[in-house]
Parts: sequence; C-alpha cells; structure tokens
Amino acid sequence: MDVKIESSWKQVLQPEFDKEYFEQLTNFVRNEYKTKLIFPPAPLIFNAFDQCPFDNVKVVIIGQDPYHGVGQAHGLCFSVNDGIAFPPSLINIFKEIERDLNIQMPKSGNLIRWAQQGVLLLNATLTVQAHMAGSHQGKGWEKFTDAVIQKLATEKEHLVFMLWGSYAQKKGAVINSAKHLILKSVHPSPLSAYRGFIGCGHFSSANNYLKANGIAEINW
Repeated sequence: MDVKIESSWKQVLQPEFDKEYFEQLTNFVRNEYKTKLIFPPAPLIFNAFDQCPFDNVKVVIIGQDPYHGVGQAHGLCFSVNDGIAFPPSLINIFKEIERDLNIQMPKSGNLIRWAQQGVLLLNATLTVQAHMAGSHQGKGWEKFTDAVIQKLATEKEHLVFMLWGSYAQKKGAVINSAKHLILKSVHPSPLSAYRGFIGCGHFSSANNYLKANGIAEINW
C-alpha cells in the first residue's frame, strides 16, 4: 500500500503498510473521514513522522489518543495548534520544564519545534472522532504504533523514551534499557501530575543522556 509519509519512515514501515490489518485500518479511517468529523485533519495523520524523520529521532514521547476538540489536534501527541488554549496535561508538562530547566512557559502549545529537533510525539492511536475520546481505539492503530516503537528500539540506539502513565509504560515494555534511556513517571494529567510527574526531572535527564552520548540536546 502506498502511504503518504516522510520518506525515511516509508522505507522503515513499508512492511507494516503491506499487511492486511493496515489495509483494513485504512478502509475504516477513510470511511470515518467521509461520514463523520474526525481529528486531526486527514493530511496531518502522520504529522509526527513528517516533522521528525526516522534518522533524526532522539527522544520518543508516547501519548494515547489525539485531542478530540475542534482545532486542537494536529498529529503530535500533547501538542495543540497555535492560538489554542493549553489542555491540562500540556500545562503540567510546561510546569515541569519550568521547574526542571527554568524555561518559562511558552506562548504557544505547538510542539513542532520539539519535533524538528528530534522528538517523536507519538500517539498510540492516530485518529479520533470529534468529542469521542478513544473512539478509534482497537481498530489497528495500536498494532501499527507498536511496530514503530519496535523499529526504533531495535534499529537505533541511545534514544530517550518518556513513558508517562501505565498505558505508555505497557506500550514501551519491548524497549531494551541497555540500549536506550527509559524514563517513567505517572501521567501529566491533573489526576496524577502531583503524584510524581511534577518533579520527575525527565527533561534534564534526557538532555544529560543525549550529551553523554555525543548527541545534541533538545531545547525544550
């Protein structure tokens, strides 16, 4: 199957695109876009990959579902378009960056600037129906994003994986901690952020690890 995605990812993921489950997933997603309001806009489904080629990946942050409110999702986990109010989890991410690295909260919640430095902002499910969280779970996206994580974990080394919450930690169970840095904490959502996300130090830890391995740090 021919999928419009950045060329280095296309090469790495073509075996997945040729599998039967991915064809079924594609048919489902196409039909959903024709008949319902689905986020992100269709051209941005693979935006996380397009903004961060396979060869450039340094850090992987795993989210669950795209935002399901109008104008929020643009294909990068936790990120929102310019001019959109920060969702609660994103506020807590910026709070921890401020606490950890003394970087003030930005004006925009658009994280493309991270992606372009090598941060893959990967949701487990890449599409969602408007105002219906989890509506596209169990359709094949999780199998696809598991394959993405597997490829990164086996074909690259010295990556930083940020696994926030039990869902991300289960998804990251295949990662070899001898080859990569695995950072775990509770999820940054308001329900759990003050039980260990605020204070986790993941952003300085990531930069220290990258620097120690001769890799340019991320300007968070």
